Amino acid sequence: QVREWKKEGSKRYMCTGRPGWLTVSLRVGKYKKIHKNIMINLMDVLEVDSERQVVRVEPLVSMGQLTAHLNPMGWTIPVVPELDDLTVGGLIMGTGIESSSHIYGLFQHTCVAYELVLADGSLVRCSPTENSDLFYAVPWSCGTLGFLVAAEIKMIPAKKYVKIHYEPVRGLQKICDKFTEESKKKENSFVEGLVYSLEEAVIMTGILTDEAEQSKINKIGNYYKPWFFKHVEKYLKADRTGIEYIPSRHYYHRHTRSIFWELQDIIPFGNNPVFRYLFGWMVPPKISLLKLTQGEAIRKLYEQHHVVQDMLVPMKSLEKSIQTFHADLNVYPLWLCPFILPNNPGMVHPKGDETELYVDIGAYGEPKRKQFEARASMRQMEKFVRSVHGFQMLYADCYMTREEFWDMFDGSLYHKLREQMSCKDAFPEVYDKICKAARH
Repeated sequence: QVREWKKEGSKRYMCTGRPGWLTVSLRVGKYKKIHKNIMINLMDVLEVDSERQVVRVEPLVSMGQLTAHLNPMGWTIPVVPELDDLTVGGLIMGTGIESSSHIYGLFQHTCVAYELVLADGSLVRCSPTENSDLFYAVPWSCGTLGFLVAAEIKMIPAKKYVKIHYEPVRGLQKICDKFTEESKKKENSFVEGLVYSLEEAVIMTGILTDEAEQSKINKIGNYYKPWFFKHVEKYLKADRTGIEYIPSRHYYHRHTRSIFWELQDIIPFGNNPVFRYLFGWMVPPKISLLKLTQGEAIRKLYEQHHVVQDMLVPMKSLEKSIQTFHADLNVYPLWLCPFILPNNPGMVHPKGDETELYVDIGAYGEPKRKQFEARASMRQMEKFVRSVHGFQMLYADCYMTREEFWDMFDGSLYHKLREQMSCKDAFPEVYDKICKAARH
């Protein structure tokens, strides 16, 4: 298809032909209508290499599919981003994170090689030792350097359960101190925080294990169970710590049924026990279905009165960040997920030369701040994130100007490669593909 496009005179930019409503991002890409759509129907797990401990997959393999394939073989991947429908291609070209990222980094840091079809129609493999510039430039590039056709991801041995410890913490400084301390411990397989108000949170730490106390097993993934964030909140309300054993696959997809806490805005009575018992099996609705059936007016309304944002900031700025989120948005719960950010080349790396501990703060829901105005409030947030050398996940609405965007991200390697590989006539620049300012 790419060679065909060249033959026709490379008149328009190319993009993948997967319809916009199928993606998990709430943003609706307008570019699909005007660019040349390249159909990439590659959705298979290609090989599981137990000796190298690597799984090779095609880009449309989803997280639900991959864990279902690997778990029975005794394997899993180090970072399993939450929602079942997230694809390997999306997690590499965008980004992905999970509560094991304080050990392994972002999803891209668990990948050992990519295979891409470039603008000239050639197929290349890149890894840290082969075409390494391309290997480091691909993550966050949103499909603007080439088409991903396969990826190799590290595997680790799977275990049956996650032994999870719930600890309510009160007082913002205490929350930040406790969260930072747990995130630095490599003996924690998982670290996650749910912040329910400026002064209240539950911090969870998990350890992978094959043994479990029968009386403390909780299959949270069963359709009739309470939504996970509501289950966690009980520990806060009762002001007590707790220990449970959660089957691993249930743990990996613990926020899937309630789409974190987005579902409470879509089905307010969804966590009612009667609804869960009778209709729990019907949720969550696929995000793709919600987007497909959503009219333009509702989408605009949603955009103005609803936020779905993930901001990645250095752990040392956590307290200041939560205060800023509170002042500008006032959305709760907030999701806290720690990760290490190695000093690799590419668009996203820490300010210094060392690997640094970062935290992803996720705000999903309806802002309770009186003067919330989507554009102004988000621009204020973005400015703050740039000031602490943080990053905004690119699946969400982004209101930065081109200068601000390249101030947040390091474009040096990206631009060099776009020049070298004649991408400029083949693909739009990443900014033009994702930023609101560029699309309106």
